[in-house]
Amino acid sequence: MRTRTGLSYPQLQPNTLSSDNHHRKRTHYVAADRPFCRKRNKLSSDTKIPTADLFDSLPDDLIISILSNLSSAASSPSDFINILLTCKRLNSLGLNPMVLSRASQKTFAIRARNWTESAHRFLKQCSDAGNVEACYTLGMIRFYCLQNRGSGASLMAKAAICSHAPALYSLAVIQFNGSGGSKNDKDLRAGVALCARAAFLGHIDALRELGHCLQDGYGVRQNITEGRRFLVQANARELAAVLSSEAASSVAASRSCLTWSIHPPHHRHITGSGCPLLSDFGCNIPAPEVHPASQFLAEWFEARGGSPGHGLRLCSHVGCGRPETRRHEFRRCSVCGAVNYCSRACQALDWKLRHKMDCAPVERWLDENGDGGADGADVIMDES
Repeated sequence: MRTRTGLSYPQLQPNTLSSDNHHRKRTHYVAADRPFCRKRNKLSSDTKIPTADLFDSLPDDLIISILSNLSSAASSPSDFINILLTCKRLNSLGLNPMVLSRASQKTFAIRARNWTESAHRFLKQCSDAGNVEACYTLGMIRFYCLQNRGSGASLMAKAAICSHAPALYSLAVIQFNGSGGSKNDKDLRAGVALCARAAFLGHIDALRELGHCLQDGYGVRQNITEGRRFLVQANARELAAVLSSEAASSVAASRSCLTWSIHPPHHRHITGSGCPLLSDFGCNIPAPEVHPASQFLAEWFEARGGSPGHGLRLCSHVGCGRPETRRHEFRRCSVCGAVNYCSRACQALDWKLRHKMDCAPVERWLDENGDGGADGADVIMDES
């Protein structure tokens, strides 16, 4: 054989020799004048010098800090779960209490159809790590869906102690209705106190609920002027939340979300998905974003036929999801009797969203000057 360049093997030339014994010619091949060259051994490309994994050399504290920032910015449960599935090291460090304690609210936006025992354990692990959102979400699920009243209320109280506004408001609703107990277990003063604390932290529904309590003298001394002030403040905060949201950052979104009208409130019609909370001032804004815990409750009972049990009802406000824990726990509309609400805040939201157009007779809620109340129908709740 010859190589392509012909340099690896020597060139052989024939040389004929004569043998005296056998008188036969033998042909030998001798090398040319050029000396013999051996073929050099090539290093195989598959043989590589092992290199150290730089990821393994990173300290655990640095990775935990990075994972904490990622969990706090997660926009869905899959964002955090995909990190845990990357490798064994991220799976172990991702379940560090520091990482779980900083997980965002949307990390716990678990769909009701995906609820499993492992999801329950994950929420429990996050709540044990001190995550207030996990405490509130798991507390709502246990109290209303799993009917574990004591454990659910304890988890919500744990979040409320950390000044978690939704947990404070949910505990206020429980006190107003006596949820999980009898009608005699209602504590209106405790509900007003919890609402006041949540309102101080900026919770819009708590502001609206506190305003109605002051207007009606429900659990507190009646003060109509102060109640109206809280209702206006709730509307102002609702508008500020829309203006600061990402949807209102573009001019096109702002024009589609916020519309102004010079017509009186009773001449306007609700169109699209907007929720005219400021309709008394001539401004329509989008419906507020539903909390993941409320979304879970709504999906949970919808999958069970839309009823939490025999003779029990759900709150008619689509963004609530709370069920009754006993018969006739919620108050119903005193005009049509077709809807019922867990709180005055849910009533006010649903009134502006849809029930204002369905309830009959609507003229009953218009005063002599043709204007509605400061926040929709002032008195439509009736004890059932």
